Amino acid sequence: MIVKFENEFLEVLSSSHGGELISIKGKKDNVEYLWTADSKYWGRHAPILFPIVGRVKDNKYRVEEKEFELGQHGFARDYEFDLLENKDNTIVYRLVSSEESLKKYPYKFQLDIEYKLYKNMLKVTYKVKNIDNEKIYFTIGAHPGFNCPLIKGEDFEDYYLEFNKNENARRELLDKESLLFTGESELVLDNTNILKLSKNLFIQDALIFENLNSNEVTLKSARNGKSISVNFEGFPYLGIWSKPNEAPLICIEPWVGHADPVDFNGDYREKPGVISLDVGKEFTCDYCIFINQD
Repeated sequence: MIVKFENEFLEVLSSSHGGELISIKGKKDNVEYLWTADSKYWGRHAPILFPIVGRVKDNKYRVEEKEFELGQHGFARDYEFDLLENKDNTIVYRLVSSEESLKKYPYKFQLDIEYKLYKNMLKVTYKVKNIDNEKIYFTIGAHPGFNCPLIKGEDFEDYYLEFNKNENARRELLDKESLLFTGESELVLDNTNILKLSKNLFIQDALIFENLNSNEVTLKSARNGKSISVNFEGFPYLGIWSKPNEAPLICIEPWVGHADPVDFNGDYREKPGVISLDVGKEFTCDYCIFINQD
């Protein structure tokens, strides 16, 4: 089911499949800002990553000696959500654990996604509630993709990312085959707040930063005044990703958690970055997308 909501600045489409955003269009300029999910490059728009971010080692993990299989970024993005609310520029979707999910992930949960428009800003809120009779463990993240370039006739290399503070930041390196953390890193931002985009940036997959000084990053062009800002305050990790195959997109991904280290022992409860949530408690995080149509 596709649901439209809007205000005087933006028109937004979302889908109950995965609870996913599928369009953010400016009303002033009629420009599509969200990635179009062209399967030639990447067939998704802005999936939620739950109950894992990235990969678990060999796509397997353990809880109390019982082994489970789970693919990259978990299953929520592929499940049908219930529409709880559609009013006052707000959409709320809900996914509740099921017999099918319990075969992949042994915890009972309730996951809500709220989308809310405030002028030129879209706020995305994730809320996880523990409805089990024991403590649950999970990681969660966002994976919104944006068209890059935004304007016909421009190139990917015309664009850059501007952080709101200067950074001396290293990317956490992934093993090229397993996409697990190697424990190694390399300097990407050397006392600067500007990251110029190029396809070479993504030959080793995503740029993954931990505990940046910044809480906001803006996609800008050297050739027009339009921009997309993502505020990721409260998220310990930020992923930046595109496919090195001339894909005209860039993903800006706030994460709570990350892929397994290459030498991880497989006990999910000991996974680095994992969240533990007591019975009846809720975990909430949110990020904001600002669209500048100038």
